Amino acid sequence: MKELPVRRNIRLKEYDYSQTGYYFITICIKGRHMLLGSIDVGARIARPSEIGRKVEIAMQKISEKYENIMLDKYVIMPNHIHMILVLQQTDSGGRAMRAPTISTVVNQFKGYITKQTGFSIWQKLFHDHIIRNEEEYRRIWQYIDENPTKWQDDFYFIKG
Repeated sequence: MKELPVRRNIRLKEYDYSQTGYYFITICIKGRHMLLGSIDVGARIARPSEIGRKVEIAMQKISEKYENIMLDKYVIMPNHIHMILVLQQTDSGGRAMRAPTISTVVNQFKGYITKQTGFSIWQKLFHDHIIRNEEEYRRIWQYIDENPTKWQDDFYFIKG
């Protein structure tokens, strides 16, 4: 019998993804289908589809659901989303007793959208990058901000 491939863990080994910090997250649509909207060439913003509007509402609710998490910056592209999530200290000065990990937040977000749409639109995994300094933060913030204007050059762009 042929052995199944083992999925590689893409998270940083021995890193606590519930600790205070800034995280750059990218979540893709299954098969890179353009379900979230469209972008006119050179436009600053995407025109969201009905699903794209549901995704935006859910993204904006992340900070309501988790008292120690702030959605700092985001963009909804036709077949993926980028966001910067900030895990903050609680008012007590430390972590919440059950601080959510980035994986928990993303998986609950994806599950919420699945319930809203009636089917899963997401790829199984997501990409994360721990933002380590101010220079990285500025570069990533600018990348997210300018992403719609560079859509045709984007890695996730699929010519229709």
